[in-house]
Amino acid sequence: MIYKNKKMLLVFLVPAFAFMAVFLHYPFLRNIVNSFQEISGLAGTSKGWQDPWYANYQTMLQDKNVWISLKNTLILMGMTLVFQVGIALVLAILVDQIRVGAKLFRVVYFFPIVISATALGLMFNLIFLYDKGMVNQLLERLGYAGKLIDWKSGSFALFTMFLPVIWQYVGFYFVILVTGLNNIPVDLYEVAEVDGASRWQRIRCITLPLLHNVLCTCAVLAVTGALKVFDLPWVMFPKGMPTNTTWLTGTYMYYHSSETRNTDYGCALAVLIVLLGIVAARVVNALFREKDY
Repeated sequence: MIYKNKKMLLVFLVPAFAFMAVFLHYPFLRNIVNSFQEISGLAGTSKGWQDPWYANYQTMLQDKNVWISLKNTLILMGMTLVFQVGIALVLAILVDQIRVGAKLFRVVYFFPIVISATALGLMFNLIFLYDKGMVNQLLERLGYAGKLIDWKSGSFALFTMFLPVIWQYVGFYFVILVTGLNNIPVDLYEVAEVDGASRWQRIRCITLPLLHNVLCTCAVLAVTGALKVFDLPWVMFPKGMPTNTTWLTGTYMYYHSSETRNTDYGCALAVLIVLLGIVAARVVNALFREKDY
């Protein structure tokens, strides 16, 4: 009776749509307009249109930090696909093979998602601390480090920033992939085993093909999520420290929106992130096209 009465559907749909319009669609459209205006500070009022109106986007092309943030974000995208989704896939297949303790492993792998990114950033700051950090102390004890390593500068900086980001979200994709594995009929594995298929053959010929669409979803989430990474890198490398080589699109956008009070330029960077997210999602969908089985 509820589905026959269309008015009842509107009663439930209109509040949700209104909420999204007020807190999502309008701010997004307002952000686009603000990117063409001159605004100082998050609570500042517009001083008029830029001269020329596309000045922020023109500046963006000449800003070397924008290109640094794009390069680092692209690297992070690749690493999320290979390591986040890849490690999550391996862990999901391994956990799916066991019957005792599977729930414990699911909780353990998912637990980093529950922890605040700010707390994780502070923890990894202590782990990679130059003086008396856990990693440097361990290397000294093992005799592999003749001198202390500054993990937050030089060629180590990106590794130090990417490691906790990748580690934190492995559990997120692990849960999605485990759910996908649970939807694969057990009968298929039993028939394959009767036919003499090895464990690797069952994974290659049954598990991976039937997980293809789930992997596509994980790939899109990983790529678009890399564009929005902010909190953990900002805690570890505030303001692109130490040499402005660790900017990401999310951190650089926040830096201009709040720290430099150049809010209109931050709005333009936010538009760039949205456009990159749309393009990246289209590319990933084209490369990992979903299949019907």
